[in-house]
Amino acid sequence: MNFKEKILAFMKEETYKPLTFKELLQAFEIEGKMKKALLVALNELEDEGKIIFTRSERYGLPEKMNLVIGTLEGHQKGYAFLIPDDKNLKDLFISPVDMNGAMHGDRVIVRPMKVLEDVKSPEGKVIRIIERANNYVIGTFQKSKHFGFVVPDDKRIAFDIFVPKEEFNKAEENNKVSVKITEWPDQRKNPEGTIVEVIGDIADTKTHIDAVLLAKKVRQVFPEDVIREAKRVSDEGIHELEIKGRKDLRKLNIITIDGSDAKDLDDAVYAERLSDNKYILSVHIADVTHYVKEDGKLDKEALKRATSIYLTDRVIPMLPKELSNGVCSLNPGEDKLTLSVEMTINKDGKVIDYKIFESIVNNRYRMTYDDVTEILENNNEELTYKYNDIVPMLKTMEELSLILRRKRDLRGAIDFEFPERKIITDESGKAIDVTKYERRTSNKIIEEFMLVCNETVAEHYYWLNMPFVYRVHEEPDEEKMYEFSKFIHNFGYTLKGNNIHPKELQQLLNKIKDTKEESLINNMMLRSLKKAIYSPDASNHFGLAAKYYCHFTSPIRRYPDLQIHRIIKGQIKGKFSEEALQKLFERTAMVAEQSSKMERVADEVERDTDKIKIAEFMSDKIGEEYEGVVSGVTNFGVFVELENTVEGLVHISNMVDDYYIYDDEKKELFGQGSHKAFKIGDLVKIRVDKVSIPKAEIDFAFI
Repeated sequence: MNFKEKILAFMKEETYKPLTFKELLQAFEIEGKMKKALLVALNELEDEGKIIFTRSERYGLPEKMNLVIGTLEGHQKGYAFLIPDDKNLKDLFISPVDMNGAMHGDRVIVRPMKVLEDVKSPEGKVIRIIERANNYVIGTFQKSKHFGFVVPDDKRIAFDIFVPKEEFNKAEENNKVSVKITEWPDQRKNPEGTIVEVIGDIADTKTHIDAVLLAKKVRQVFPEDVIREAKRVSDEGIHELEIKGRKDLRKLNIITIDGSDAKDLDDAVYAERLSDNKYILSVHIADVTHYVKEDGKLDKEALKRATSIYLTDRVIPMLPKELSNGVCSLNPGEDKLTLSVEMTINKDGKVIDYKIFESIVNNRYRMTYDDVTEILENNNEELTYKYNDIVPMLKTMEELSLILRRKRDLRGAIDFEFPERKIITDESGKAIDVTKYERRTSNKIIEEFMLVCNETVAEHYYWLNMPFVYRVHEEPDEEKMYEFSKFIHNFGYTLKGNNIHPKELQQLLNKIKDTKEESLINNMMLRSLKKAIYSPDASNHFGLAAKYYCHFTSPIRRYPDLQIHRIIKGQIKGKFSEEALQKLFERTAMVAEQSSKMERVADEVERDTDKIKIAEFMSDKIGEEYEGVVSGVTNFGVFVELENTVEGLVHISNMVDDYYIYDDEKKELFGQGSHKAFKIGDLVKIRVDKVSIPKAEIDFAFI
């Protein structure tokens, strides 16, 4: 137990009452130089929001002083909700007059004011700001003769930022800018700032993409020292001593199967059917840790990023291209260092034996999903001839993947079958089409192989009781499942009980397959489930109906996989002392937290930039007519999804044929005079009315 933990433990004792610094010195019997150590510890705890320093100069715990610490979730109308750190507490409503200069995203201390049992969200007042979230704000510059304002892109920031003339720094009207806040808001004035970067003109789509990346603090450029290290390690050959310590698999017909545009090939596979209805499946993963040493420059940068980000028109990699596309990528015809998992699987899909070991491979063929699917689904003669020597293995892979899939189905894993969206761009990066991308046979083969490999590795290290980074997916909240149950009831479907098993959700997905409401219920189910996260503690993966799961198969683009590789290699070589294991426990917790955080950022960036590119694609479609399905109904209008997955809003102000009232229970808009109703799943005809690329918004009108 360190010094800060001792202080907290002392303050959590029932008899503790807030003490002054002098009284704490006496309580801990501290003299001399240790006085400074206590003061430093107290200041750090205060900065972290774990203790409070009162006006009477006493230290105490917030919870013992009727105070709540958390993060503000702002609203454009000026109010906010406090999301408490303590998940057992209700959110607190903070009115605009009780914000006390706080803004969206700030970590604050709040004093509850009205706590009533029948009030869904009690009220509170901000009394202290622990940490500011918006030192820099991205927005659109609006200029007048003597001053200007930056209108934030994030509507949850309720203030425009005032900019004095001398702080314009060459920004012009309708420039997208980054503004540094120099004075924080209060009840009488807006925040004030200085423009530090002009991103571009709002007429340029690239400007809005760049603005999203800047707002999310995405690291787009690798520091020079990281690039130098990447070039140095990528130039290193594979030493004979390294090869001797590994299992040599270079003579096997090992292949990769990826998208045609993939450049970072981090997984290769091999399969073989044995005579007694058993299969050998081996999965070979790029040994990135051979090149990326722990706490080196490459490693520190990779941890900060924690994941690659895949945008429509670019990839922002976790590792420099010298590694991600070069020395680490399992490119065809090249000797590559790998970590391998070789599994013996029976006819029921059970892994009855396995080995995890260091290896060296040589990718025989760089196969694409399309080519493999053409061979397996359509018996394409040209491709079958071209890849004649591996076609039998491809058929074995298909056979084995179906066995693995059946096993997952029997245990109740949820499998969302709806197609993914694919945005197609031209050479300049302009969006020229939006289509559905179907998961076909080859995609499903690789998916099943990676799943069983990840499960095998996770279970192995669970029983070894090693520090590890697990992928966990908690059971959904009862309240959200109740709301979902009410939603599907409108379509004639039911769920039994409060404790929903994933098998029941999968049965529902089977029932709605090929119905008009399939996509809508799929999406609503996804929203009702919790998000999977990384954790140092093993827990069930609800969606996969798996007891143990991890991410091991993509170390080029995910840091948790990289960390797991280090654990595996350390364990194989017997490198862990008791002290090393303790440090590893601490590191896995940190890696899990950082990786979960950056995964959320990546998801948000990909979602927000997709919206911009879709708006760009639809910008020249104004006036065109389409058929679509009502995908959502709110009190402000009707969302409609087109066949190509593009979604737009028919705002209630444009529904001029009647006066429409929103029925929250039925989730429909009802016309008072016409008795016309719009509800989820309805087929409708629309016209593209308006498109805003800056706002990433598409407006439809009914026809």
